[in-house]
Amino acid sequence: MKPSKRKRPWLRRLVLLALVLAVYPAFVLTYTWSHVLQSPLPGGRHGPLDAYRHTLASAVVAYTLDARAIDLVNGVMERRGKRANAMDIHNNLLGAGIGSRAARFSDIEPMVARSVAAGQVDAASPDQTTWLPRDDWKEGFAW
Repeated sequence: MKPSKRKRPWLRRLVLLALVLAVYPAFVLTYTWSHVLQSPLPGGRHGPLDAYRHTLASAVVAYTLDARAIDLVNGVMERRGKRANAMDIHNNLLGAGIGSRAARFSDIEPMVARSVAAGQVDAASPDQTTWLPRDDWKEGFAW
């Protein structure tokens, strides 16, 4: 029996979907880390720079996909109960709001930078970036 010359459209769609699923996270991570590595902010883990990273990445995801995707990210990536994870969840949700409100992609980073500049330790407001006290900061980054 000869193999069919008929194309398999479902296979092409599957390959395209797999490619998008592989490229999208790389896009978000590359964009985010290109800004994080240039930032003068201190506190790579649990400080302002960590807050900036979470807020920026979540804003990009909310702008390019949907803010509801951040709920999924929080459920998968952030273990509830730890103080640092509560900070990350707070900043992820704040970033989702920023990404949802941004009119253009180029508006995202300046909006996040302003949010971090107005942030503080243990901010209670859902509209304010937060981070842990300086004594809780750790060197390096949380990958």
